[in-house]
Amino acid sequence: MSKTEFDSVCRIIDRSGDYVGEVEKRFIPAQGLSPENGGTGERVKAQVIIEELRKIGIQDIETVEAPDARLKEGGRTNLIATLRGRDGSRGIWIMSHLDVVPVGDEKNWSTPPWEATVKGDRIFGRGTEDNGQGIATALVLARALLEAGVTPEYDLRLLFIADEETGSVYGIQHLMKERSLFRKEDLVIVPDGGEPDGSMIEVAEKSILWTKFIVKGKQTHASTPERGVNAHRAGAALIVALQGLHEQFGGRDEVFDPPISTFEPTKKEANVPNVNTIPGEDVFYLDSRVLPSYALLDVKKSMRASASSIEKTYGVKVEMEYQQEVEAPPPTPVDSPVVKALERATREVKGVQSRPKGIGGGTVAAYLRRAGIPAAVWASMDETMHGPDEYVKISNVLGDAKVIAHVCLTRV
Repeated sequence: MSKTEFDSVCRIIDRSGDYVGEVEKRFIPAQGLSPENGGTGERVKAQVIIEELRKIGIQDIETVEAPDARLKEGGRTNLIATLRGRDGSRGIWIMSHLDVVPVGDEKNWSTPPWEATVKGDRIFGRGTEDNGQGIATALVLARALLEAGVTPEYDLRLLFIADEETGSVYGIQHLMKERSLFRKEDLVIVPDGGEPDGSMIEVAEKSILWTKFIVKGKQTHASTPERGVNAHRAGAALIVALQGLHEQFGGRDEVFDPPISTFEPTKKEANVPNVNTIPGEDVFYLDSRVLPSYALLDVKKSMRASASSIEKTYGVKVEMEYQQEVEAPPPTPVDSPVVKALERATREVKGVQSRPKGIGGGTVAAYLRRAGIPAAVWASMDETMHGPDEYVKISNVLGDAKVIAHVCLTRV
């Protein structure tokens, strides 16, 4: 790596703080909510990114639409932007996602959630960190390379995908079916998780199982409970019964943080609109993150056993639907080129000794690992995603851009 070229790129990155705020102010209002979350998809947001890519000088941009009949526009937008390197034998990928989650209760926000509000080193708004940090990092890096006139060692591929938050069917899964994008020689970096100091390189994930429980009883007036079957009471009992999963699948693996499987009741659908009616149906969801040592089939069998017990006790019927089911793929080897490149770059650029770790959250890296493509999830972030007052630190974006610049300018 040429130190002169790297220093030149870093100087431009250092003065890109205002640019980070400007670009997030452009794409945060575009939202990118999926139809499941009441949105219209990623197309508008993708157009903002395309305009920005062209503005900084990237013309090699490919749009890949994934058909989605729920949307009037007809599809979900994925983008691939390429900056050619000295050697085309491998690519360096920065893979971020365009979609976001809903804001939740806006009363819990201190700033307008669909605006990017800059306060010192922080930018507040839904999607500023998840995954606006990855988007901004990619743009800052490409802009600095082009402005400095520095060519990356290998082809730099910026991938902006749809549907990461709700299953990736219209995002990375669609892309991998339709295109032969990745090679095993490629270095794939997913800036979608990490520690505040950049010390974690995520190389493994737990299995994910999202389960919808539909408890069916019989609706009646609340003053005559003997005439009905209270689905809400049975649903509450089932939630408590499912706590037993923690004991049945109670192993530990210190590679992961947290080192246990988790089973958390989350979303609850409305049942009846008034106080004096006993509900005949109760619907809730369970988010399970399971250590790779356990098979999801066994977890599903245990859930079904708990549901059957509740059926007998309360006289209800319980249906189970799986909203997302992803078995943990093989981990990225800790000695793979992408892990070693990130370890070297974080040490030399940030003075931080990063370590490979596993997480409970799911990322698009899982789909690549399953296909035999080593991928590493890395960023320096406070992980405020999905909560109110989500924010990204401008300094983290700039620091991450420098680290990935080091990777881009180093021959593997």
